[in-house]
Amino acid sequence: MIASLELPPMTPEEYLEWEEKQPIKYQYIKGEVYAMTGGTLSHNSIALNLASALKIHLRQKGCKVFIADAKLGVSQQGPFHYPDIMVTCDRRDQTARKLVYHPCLIIEVLSPSTEAFDRGDKFKHYRRINTLKEYVLIDPETINIECYRLNENNKWELTPYTADDFTAELDSEIHLTSVDFHCPISLIYEDVELLENSPE
Repeated sequence: MIASLELPPMTPEEYLEWEEKQPIKYQYIKGEVYAMTGGTLSHNSIALNLASALKIHLRQKGCKVFIADAKLGVSQQGPFHYPDIMVTCDRRDQTARKLVYHPCLIIEVLSPSTEAFDRGDKFKHYRRINTLKEYVLIDPETINIECYRLNENNKWELTPYTADDFTAELDSEIHLTSVDFHCPISLIYEDVELLENSPE
């Protein structure tokens, strides 16, 4: 994650008002703001592929799909993030104009500068959202998709789709249970230049 700006700590209200006047997006965590960075072409292609497929699947089902320019509030006090993709089927978000608070699905495409944060503190933040049922991490360089799902015991379980796993064949499917969405892995990685497998 990019270092915070040298600014005095802000309240959530001050941040929301301040950010509207900025030329780029900023995350907000415990009074500090952090600039958002651009992604690679592979990152962009994966997010576009998956968001487009989700949009088609969820049309007229009372759900909305948002991409990276849409802001998510973990609570009204923050933190505030910009997920690569999020889906909300909650009525409270249906008329929202600036912020989503009740997603059921969040997807992040990993990058070297944010991977540790996406796996660690950001996931801790997201787990505080009581409507969230599924969190997905996607590697843009190799076939590696990690689906974290909240089970009936209120515990997060991991279902991986990796290059070392037979489930990661490009003609295999992943199933995002939060929105009952089946998707071939080949669609997610369409038009993406994957790194060649390095020799062991």
